[in-house]
Amino acid sequence: MMGVAKALLVDDRRDNLVALEAILQGLPVHTVAVESGEAALKQLLVDDFAVILLDAQMPDMDGFETAGHIKRRERTRHVPIIFLTAADRDAQLALRGYSVGAVDYLTKPFDPWVLRAKVSVFVDLWIKTQQLQAQSEVVREREAQWRALTEAVDEATALLRSSAPDASDRAVTLLEQARWG
Repeated sequence: MMGVAKALLVDDRRDNLVALEAILQGLPVHTVAVESGEAALKQLLVDDFAVILLDAQMPDMDGFETAGHIKRRERTRHVPIIFLTAADRDAQLALRGYSVGAVDYLTKPFDPWVLRAKVSVFVDLWIKTQQLQAQSEVVREREAQWRALTEAVDEATALLRSSAPDASDRAVTLLEQARWG
């Protein structure tokens, strides 16, 4: 069963988190809001996310350091990060964000519709990835069933070609067992 797409919202200011939750309301995504880089890293140990919205400038562990930790972990390195930061339009900060693995870098104030559109894209990609993984699992199960049936047919054929006294009964039993499971 496929889970619901989640977005991790990371900002040291509660009012910014409330605003982000409001912007994303109505999208097919469950938001999880945390107030520090450390809390984000802990959350990433227990949950999978379609996208991370990460404040660049936070006390203690800033967004860049947090992103570095996220991208170093095998389990989370593929999660897209969108940096959000105050109206500091320093190009060096944006470059720093991209260098630690961000897929985008938005300065405040940003257009909420643009952010919704970007998050929607990553949610759609996450959902499609989950669907592909589920389909892959079904294919693997069917391939295993096919191999088991093929082996049973081969074994039954060998039995029928042999001159063993109860070969046909054993062959039928083998085929019935393979068919049912």
